[in-house]
Amino acid sequence: MFLYQPTSGYCYNSDSIFLYDFIASFKPKGSLLDVGCGVGIISLLLTRDFRIETSIIDKQAKMLSYATHNFSLNDLNATPYLGDFTELKTQERFDYIVSNPPFYDPRVTQSEDTHLNIARYAHHLPIEAFVRRVKTFLKPKGWFIFCYDAKQIDLLLFHLRNFGINPEKIQFVHSKSDRESKLVFIAARNNSKSMTQVLPPLIVFNEENVYTPKAMEAFKRADTHSIKGDFEC
Repeated sequence: MFLYQPTSGYCYNSDSIFLYDFIASFKPKGSLLDVGCGVGIISLLLTRDFRIETSIIDKQAKMLSYATHNFSLNDLNATPYLGDFTELKTQERFDYIVSNPPFYDPRVTQSEDTHLNIARYAHHLPIEAFVRRVKTFLKPKGWFIFCYDAKQIDLLLFHLRNFGINPEKIQFVHSKSDRESKLVFIAARNNSKSMTQVLPPLIVFNEENVYTPKAMEAFKRADTHSIKGDFEC
């Protein structure tokens, strides 16, 4: 799969590939919404691999233009929404809502690049408001699958439970086996009563700084080729 990314500003990284691989393990079907889609990497791959009706939303016109261009480039379809997800107005309800949202703590030193700032920092999509709106747009047994800062796991679980979206599966990501986790994947289901399952961690690199077999499997499954290029949006 080929896709364009801007020559400057936010570009997707391995986190998006690993999140795609995590979501793919649920074999999504039906309708799917990608929140904060960026250039569309996650929903592009899922739409390529599964029979889903895809919608995408981003508050940045530039990023949404890249995403719609990438869908067209790969002969795939998606319904685009431009705007803040917390202000989205649609009668559509989704079987899956997926996201690699901005989650960095705004108290740290922030990028002055507007596109990077919106893509990275949590105050652009506060977690409580995010989960509240997810609840609105999920079908009764719909899935909310996303990644977030592992250090904020307590807040994530609190808000998910508070809005009745039960975290069914959790997987922590570690750069190496002896490093603390900085990223967590969560698969939560609307109105579920199931107990939470903590999956084995995803270790990205081995002791020789080589990708582990599990990480390599994700890259192989994604099979993406990124092109840096700017075009009129």
